[in-house]
Amino acid sequence: MDLTAVPFCTTDWSTVEPVIYPGVTGSATWRTGYFGTTRVRMVEYSAGYLADHWCTRGHVLLCLEGELHTELADGRRFTLTAGMSYQVGNEMEAHRSSTLHGAKLFIVD
Repeated sequence: MDLTAVPFCTTDWSTVEPVIYPGVTGSATWRTGYFGTTRVRMVEYSAGYLADHWCTRGHVLLCLEGELHTELADGRRFTLTAGMSYQVGNEMEAHRSSTLHGAKLFIVD
């Protein structure tokens, strides 16, 4: 992530068109903005969501609502609740997300 040459701006996430991505189960609804080479997203996972892939992209992820379960490819598991975050670098540790009851996230990558 490199936030150079990005002038000050605000984002009203309610005006950003949502795109729905199906998981193995459930779905993820993304509202995405691009600022230079940085992608910023407001993501809502439906109840019962399980990601359909292992992700190796780096993120800074903040859980705004609900509970998010993150599994690493090495078997470790973490649970985030509102107000918690995780940070992982590109190509560092493959991870995938799931949630029983739904979650809302703010993600920068």
